[in-house]
Amino acid sequence: MSGKYSREQPSVDGSRRTDLDFPPVNKERAYDIIAVLKEMAEQKQATVAQVALSWLLHQSAVTSVIIGTKRIEQLDENIGATTIRLTEAELQTLNEASKLPAEYPSYVGDMEFVENATAGGIADPISRPVSISAR
Repeated sequence: MSGKYSREQPSVDGSRRTDLDFPPVNKERAYDIIAVLKEMAEQKQATVAQVALSWLLHQSAVTSVIIGTKRIEQLDENIGATTIRLTEAELQTLNEASKLPAEYPSYVGDMEFVENATAGGIADPISRPVSISAR
């Protein structure tokens, strides 16, 4: 989430991902998140990496953040993330942009999903089980 990669620059010469694209990443989803981070970074006169690290530091479940750097400049930049404050609105925007898609079975209880699966009708999932088959 450093902003090194984007839709406009999907690879960088000499980077690990140029030769070995591992681990697998949903690039389109990552680019969407990076776009939000980039906009906030510009507003805060910070780097994308700093905003991404600051976002992690704002999470109550995160007790520490492990950073990986090759150069002292990267270390200095990453340490700068500790001075960035994100508003509740900014945190919500980042949380929404990065929200993981629901996977089975969690989306079954979503009434919108049930309505779509039953061709727009209001479904009672207990009395009218929904069967979905591949076409």
